[in-house]
Amino acid sequence: MDIAIWIILGLVVVAGIWLWATYNGLVTLKVRLDEAWSDITIQLKRRADLIPNLIETVRGYATHEREVFESVTRARAATVSSEALAHPAQAAKAEGELQGALKSLFAVSEAYPQLVASVNFLELQRELTDTEDKIMAARRFFNGGVRELNTKIEQFPTNFFARSLGFTSREFFEVENPAAIQEPPTVKF
Repeated sequence: MDIAIWIILGLVVVAGIWLWATYNGLVTLKVRLDEAWSDITIQLKRRADLIPNLIETVRGYATHEREVFESVTRARAATVSSEALAHPAQAAKAEGELQGALKSLFAVSEAYPQLVASVNFLELQRELTDTEDKIMAARRFFNGGVRELNTKIEQFPTNFFARSLGFTSREFFEVENPAAIQEPPTVKF
């Protein structure tokens, strides 16, 4: 009888240690994912802060392109809205719209050689390209974290208790229109 109790007690201890380690692993993944999303929102905000300067620079040369400026302004506002910053699906939709609007803005700028040669414009373009690269890296890191967390939640035997402990699958940050962001906005000289 003593051996049976020790075996049962040993199994309970092993199960408890496994549950503790699994729970802490899920918490770690969730915190990393929250950090990765925070990195994305920081870069989206940085880009959004650059866009008004870019618009003003282009507007100085192309004052009659009001529709393009309004389109970029609307798209910029959508990328930093509370909905877009809280949900990857909303952020992805806003990203596609902004990329399309920026391409229109850069297409307008190509018609103005003095603008394209402007030091201010070139610096803004460089900063925007750098920010786009950072957003892409942050998106990859975030999506890798989503993959890890979702896999862990779905794997046996974790799937039996992960949801009851408050862990749910997360959405990937995927752009609705991949063609709109295949390449960062550029200016051709």
